[in-house]
Amino acid sequence: MLLPSLRRRARRRRDSDLPFDMFDTAYSDAEARRARRMESIYHVGQAKIWDGRDVLAKAIAKHGKPELPAEKRRALARIFGMIMWGELAAWKISAQLADQLEPLEAKLAAASQVHDEARHFYVMHDYLEALGDRPPRIEYWAERVLKRTLGTDSLLKKLVGMQLTVETIALVSFQRVRELEIEPVLTELMAFYERDEARHVGLGVQLVPQLVAELSLAGAIDLAVFQVDLLLATLISMKTIERDLLALGVDPRSLLGIAFRRQADIDEKIRAEFPQWPKDPPALRAFEGLCEVFFPSEGVDARVPWATRLKHAIEVAARLRPSVYEQWGKRAEAARAPRVGLTIPPPPLS
Repeated sequence: MLLPSLRRRARRRRDSDLPFDMFDTAYSDAEARRARRMESIYHVGQAKIWDGRDVLAKAIAKHGKPELPAEKRRALARIFGMIMWGELAAWKISAQLADQLEPLEAKLAAASQVHDEARHFYVMHDYLEALGDRPPRIEYWAERVLKRTLGTDSLLKKLVGMQLTVETIALVSFQRVRELEIEPVLTELMAFYERDEARHVGLGVQLVPQLVAELSLAGAIDLAVFQVDLLLATLISMKTIERDLLALGVDPRSLLGIAFRRQADIDEKIRAEFPQWPKDPPALRAFEGLCEVFFPSEGVDARVPWATRLKHAIEVAARLRPSVYEQWGKRAEAARAPRVGLTIPPPPLS
């Protein structure tokens, strides 16, 4: 098997060792197909490399220097300052993966991501500088998500945190900002970022299920706790920037809905190759319930008592009440209202 040998080697290798036996593993037909897909991530990335300085300069020449009213400018700077630091963390994490992953194809895919994340980081820095705001240090909960993923020694947790959590959050943020056309230079940049980030998720799709399949019960519980920890921190972090999101016309529940739709798409791709991949795991139910606590379905201005929020959260987790995915995330709603914002209410609860 490809990945069990990877895990054993990762435990025993020193940083100074070269993997001279990296070509000794025989692939099954299914593993060979997955390996080719991971290798293609690198080659497609090479073919689609873009010059960040050139793209930013041309966008500014076309639209002029980024200009926004003070409130929106500060909100955008705070949100994308967090994203900028997230890109730096992604740069560091993908470099760790490129070092730790031993099969050549997986190593190539991670190495391609290192290059992309470095470009994302410096372009976002240069954009924020052109906007006229120096991004502050990110708040505690966003930093926690990044530090937990950076600091774990578990290859599986690092992949789950990076490829299936941080990258999904980034994709959703880029998509909403592009759709809402908040600032034209940023709108043009987001199309490039989205294309890269969508490719990065593919590495997790190919590797994570194989590693998860070999977990013991204790290991599966430990991974679930890690996931819920990251997702809870993400929700709290989103709550801290709620006013900034609203200042830009973004309903936080719309972000969550898109995120769930993205995750559903990822899960479909995984189940196409790994039919045993769970359809409605406890961690997902817990997260959807937590969404109802932090961002109730009654709306951003509703004063919902905490007891009611908790009751609704339990009902969502028990599948007795529609979740944020069922309200916002389904493809039909997205197709009918691709630019959902605060002016378009979500479908009513049944």
